[in-house]
Amino acid sequence: MEIRERLEKDFKQALKEKNTVAISTFRMLKAAIHNKEIEKRPQPLEAAEVVKIISKQVQQHQESIEQFTKGQRQELAEKETKELEILKRYLPKQMSPEEITSAVKRIIEEVGAKDKAGFGQVMKLAMAELKGKADGKLVSQIVSTQLKV
Repeated sequence: MEIRERLEKDFKQALKEKNTVAISTFRMLKAAIHNKEIEKRPQPLEAAEVVKIISKQVQQHQESIEQFTKGQRQELAEKETKELEILKRYLPKQMSPEEITSAVKRIIEEVGAKDKAGFGQVMKLAMAELKGKADGKLVSQIVSTQLKV
């Protein structure tokens, strides 16, 4: 089943169950997808673009949770955490730090990077390969560690 069909099916289920957190999350996500479709018209969005929108929403939620926690607004942080869990269901399985490290080491060997001068080139290739499967911040940290930047 395509990701958009799955989203729509789950949205209808949330409406039936009167799950307010899920309903608001799906509405927010549907609005973001709709806005991107308007921007890209007349071509429809591909599944990869929908995943990219979801990834962006996940990142925004993680930042919000961090800010709410710092601001001691626990009730808002909990709401964002619940929404984040719903969004994460639609992302591809994330790679473990060990898997990312292994891929980064392989890319460093292919490129022949030895210091911080090769950081940009390694990051470009790593993010192209790991897109949607790994968090960019984590990849950056691992590349920095491996290149001893």
